[in-house]
Amino acid sequence: MKPVEIYTSPLCGYCHAAKRLLTKKGIAFTEIDVLANPDRKPEMIQRANGRRTVPQIFIGETHVGGCDDLFDLDMSGKLDPLLAA
Repeated sequence: MKPVEIYTSPLCGYCHAAKRLLTKKGIAFTEIDVLANPDRKPEMIQRANGRRTVPQIFIGETHVGGCDDLFDLDMSGKLDPLLAA
């Protein structure tokens, strides 16, 4: 299974929803809190092609996007194959 990284903020409801979905599916992930580690935010912005909002989710080297993008992938049946590829 590919590694999953999620850039978050503890105040973000979308971050919590994305983490709940990943946890429910049994997917381990690395969380990078950009509020606690503000030096990581420029890294997130660069990796996410200029996106500045959280969450920003990566599966392997693939930028999934935010919470809505993650849920869309799951609903369309594309999340599991992306994780396994």
